Amino acid sequence: MRHFYRHPIDVPIEYQLEQDTKTVKENLKNVSLGGLCFISQTPMAEGIPLLVRFPLMRPRFEVRCVVVWCHPVDTHYEIGVRILDEGSEFKVRMVEQMCQIQAYREEILKKEGRKLSGRQAALEWIQKFAGDFPE
Repeated sequence: MRHFYRHPIDVPIEYQLEQDTKTVKENLKNVSLGGLCFISQTPMAEGIPLLVRFPLMRPRFEVRCVVVWCHPVDTHYEIGVRILDEGSEFKVRMVEQMCQIQAYREEILKKEGRKLSGRQAALEWIQKFAGDFPE
């Protein structure tokens, strides 16, 4: 049974294994108060600790996570992680900001006919609205 609603979002993330210095760039698939799901070209075992960054978000988000599941899908993997070290306020703020970006992306498509990538939508939304986003 699912405890948290998943919000679809396509924005870039960066992650690295906690004991590694190599940064990997991938795309987020969805976010919830329980954690994140992202696309990976590499499978990961449950329990692996990761440091996940959201390079386009303001303020910059960086969280410690742990892999809780890994599912093969076509030519890639979907990786589910649980956020370890942040309070619920942080999680709510992150989910709200990402949902705002996705809503902006859909609004621009409807009003202007522009199909923005997750990265483009995040950059435009941050430039226009991040300064007014409540703390």
